[in-house]
Amino acid sequence: MSETVLFVDDEENILRSIERLFMDKDLTLRSVTNAKSALSVLQQEDVAVIVSDNMMPGMSGLDLLYQVRDISPSTVKVLMTAYANLGTAVEAINKSEIFRFVVKPWDNNELEWIVEESLARYRIIQALSRGTESTLLSLAQTIELKDPYTRGHCERVGEYAVAMARRLGLAESACHEIRHGCWLHDCGKIGVPEKILNFRGPLDANQYATVKKHPAWGAEVARQGGLSKRVINIILHHHERFDGTGYPLQLKGHDVPLEARIISVADVYDSLTTDRPYRDALPRDEALQILRNLKGSVLDPDMVDLFLDLFGNQTE
Repeated sequence: MSETVLFVDDEENILRSIERLFMDKDLTLRSVTNAKSALSVLQQEDVAVIVSDNMMPGMSGLDLLYQVRDISPSTVKVLMTAYANLGTAVEAINKSEIFRFVVKPWDNNELEWIVEESLARYRIIQALSRGTESTLLSLAQTIELKDPYTRGHCERVGEYAVAMARRLGLAESACHEIRHGCWLHDCGKIGVPEKILNFRGPLDANQYATVKKHPAWGAEVARQGGLSKRVINIILHHHERFDGTGYPLQLKGHDVPLEARIISVADVYDSLTTDRPYRDALPRDEALQILRNLKGSVLDPDMVDLFLDLFGNQTE
């Protein structure tokens, strides 16, 4: 059964334009002209995504989406406004947990992409809430389809990281959570356009800024899906650096959670030894030497030594 997308705007001609844009999509369209009607729809059926205008008579879109947060927590919220400004954006993010903004007049391709990404986010949250191993792995494999160069990456990183965790003597329950975190560590990339993920060459500043948002996006999805703190830590912190120059929070040294320091080594090694849009895979010995060179800057020296002890002497 197709998911429901609800559009809210007080102007009928705008709703008709949106309906024409999405009429051939595999989804159930609902459109209403006011917040009261929108709340009624939300109380009667499951809504995957709501796209609401902000400036409407009566209740504003911002206030409507604030109520949606409590009525239907899993519904992904998009705010459409002709009056976008920093104050509106900050209030929307802090108060109503808005996923995306659409500025009028909108670009059709952009609006289609935002709705598709919102639906993908909704599906991820639904899958995470079910939480079985097969569901989590299937989700990770689906995310990897956005970036064909990373196919199998999450599983390989999971094998490396779990081996390291077991050598450290972590409980088997912790090892399971680390495996799940590895599978899902890049789930925030569902919000990164494929043209950026598959860009052949160095990214410009704006493209890189978009990519750098994926740990926070992924961690928020994991929180909504009810995953454990250890899994969330891996998703949020797998790009922190031991010297404090990573992202998103610039944590330093042992302030970076252990599980994130483990996966960082496994993630870097597997990235180096597989083909990427911007370079070919490196030979194993060269990749291992790069790990050694990154000790104390990007990577935890103890975790690098552990990885080398486990995998440094293996043959090709």
